[in-house]
Amino acid sequence: MTEKNGPPDPTTESYSMMSADVYDAIYARKNYEAEAQALKDVIGHYTKTDGNQLLDVACGTGRHLSYLVDTFSITGVDLSNDQLVAARKRLPDVAFIQGDMQNFELDRKFDAVTCLFSSIGYVYPYKNMERAVMNMAHHLKPGGVLIIEPWLQPDVFDPRRPPHTDVSELPEMQLKVTRTGHNNIDGNVSILTMHHVVESPEGVAEFTEEHRLAMHSTEEYRQAYESAGLTFTEDPQGLSGRGIYIGVKPL
Repeated sequence: MTEKNGPPDPTTESYSMMSADVYDAIYARKNYEAEAQALKDVIGHYTKTDGNQLLDVACGTGRHLSYLVDTFSITGVDLSNDQLVAARKRLPDVAFIQGDMQNFELDRKFDAVTCLFSSIGYVYPYKNMERAVMNMAHHLKPGGVLIIEPWLQPDVFDPRRPPHTDVSELPEMQLKVTRTGHNNIDGNVSILTMHHVVESPEGVAEFTEEHRLAMHSTEEYRQAYESAGLTFTEDPQGLSGRGIYIGVKPL
């Protein structure tokens, strides 16, 4: 069975049909502040450097970063120009750069590198995920920490789950999003087909898109971290219940 590769070329405006506002509406109930505090605790516990340079890979619209700028000097990288426009508006003093996590090059090193909200799941097959981990590790200072929040494991994702609907709102934008999802599976790739109905002052819009995320095992992540020259620690709870993988670059 042939796997499709992950996201499109970074010259595209976005990897998704949803606007940044729709994205923020869908995840408006996510507790970014609590997750950011948990992230600070993990970085403080594991990093062996004395700096505060943080690189957030797949930073999206910068919602986590709003709660981290008081502690870190931040750089954000994302594939989507649309998401970065929203991030720059939210945090005008933060440097945001468009790039693919597999091959971006910033010519500087960081005390901590993060890749959150299961964004790594979009990068597959394994060799591409390994390349992304290698590239993130390349941007670490000796003693720096890499933190990746993975996608679901195969024994957690349920392809037989019935269609499920949730409703989200972003009151300040007068935006309401109703989303119905269907699950499927192709080898180790989970398939989420999502139909969206977006209500706004401009009217009602509908679109459907398919998200494919690889369910790499913990051992595959361990292998990728160790191939990149990092230690490997699994925190099964992590920031949001999905767990995190933690790696430290030797001094």
